[in-house]
Amino acid sequence: MDKILYLILLSLVIWILYKQFVPVKGLHVLTPEQFESEAKRNKVIDVREVHEYKRGHIKGAVNIPLSQLPQQIDDIPKNCKVLLYCQSGLRSKQAAKLLVRKGYPNVAELRGGMMSWKGPTQK
Repeated sequence: MDKILYLILLSLVIWILYKQFVPVKGLHVLTPEQFESEAKRNKVIDVREVHEYKRGHIKGAVNIPLSQLPQQIDDIPKNCKVLLYCQSGLRSKQAAKLLVRKGYPNVAELRGGMMSWKGPTQK
């Protein structure tokens, strides 16, 4: 009986990890250099929490925390490219999944998040 329970738990963990790291259809993953170039002419959203954003963010980015994205999604225009980032890339991928499911046709994220960012920031 214990073996069956462990197998079920292991299967659940594997499934969660798979869903977390499987590529999102329609999502473009950008290097920091590509992201910096694209950010100049597109909508940039920082999906980190407010206290993280206040410590420093990419210039021109607006803060819509992932936890508030479902309530504020209608404020994001669908007719332009949307660039997302967070601290490491996990939350921005979750945000991208949500936007793609809601019909946003042009979504991209910063590979590695702020941890990979070498460009200018502001507070």
